[in-house]
Amino acid sequence: MNKIRIIARLDVKPPYVIKGVHFEGWRKMGKPEDLALKYYEQGADEIFYIDCVASLFRREIFYEYIQKTSQNIFVPFCVGGGIKTVDDVAKLLHHGADKVVMNTYAIQNPNLIRESAKVFGNQCVVVSIEAKKWDGWWECYTDCGRIKTNKDAIEWAKEAQDLGAGEILLTAVDAEGRKKGFDIELMKNVSQAVSIPVVASGGAGNLEHIESVITQGQVDAVAVASVLHYDVLKIKEIKKHLESKNIEVSL
Repeated sequence: MNKIRIIARLDVKPPYVIKGVHFEGWRKMGKPEDLALKYYEQGADEIFYIDCVASLFRREIFYEYIQKTSQNIFVPFCVGGGIKTVDDVAKLLHHGADKVVMNTYAIQNPNLIRESAKVFGNQCVVVSIEAKKWDGWWECYTDCGRIKTNKDAIEWAKEAQDLGAGEILLTAVDAEGRKKGFDIELMKNVSQAVSIPVVASGGAGNLEHIESVITQGQVDAVAVASVLHYDVLKIKEIKKHLESKNIEVSL
């Protein structure tokens, strides 16, 4: 098993990082360049920057913020929001991203995953799955957890892998921002269905939540936001706790 990655997730409504509950009721947390640097210095293994409103507003991502945020961090920088074409991926990589994360337009045009992976490599393409649970199944949502797709999240994860995705960013919308724990069942089902890394997102409120999604949810990485933004936890504290539980991390 590879070392578990602890990822700082920045949900951005330019020019601010924002945080809400179930992707609603957003509050300003600070500037992305400031928070990215803060979490990099704390020991984040990666930074995820997701423009939450680019797809919702049907606009391009603001490349100047990507460039500014990437300048002083020296860990992988993954960026998403409004990616429609391979050219959009190229622009993001040119402006400082190391990987891209896609959801809305990848569901509308799955070939976007295949084309992007073919040009830039599988490791560059992260597919974001925002899932809500219904009676015995999880449905994929787009546009920041707002639009139903009638697509099964586990089946979509497998399809995304077959199309060339190198990683899945998996968010349980019902748990997002609540700080009451992850949807362990969802994380485990997706992790067992695919062979590519799965990043758990949505629900971290304490050290035990993070530990349990790794040990029970069988994920490869954990993306955290609220606990960092509100100074509930620091990344080095998370890593030391996991190490004390014999979970291998980068220190």
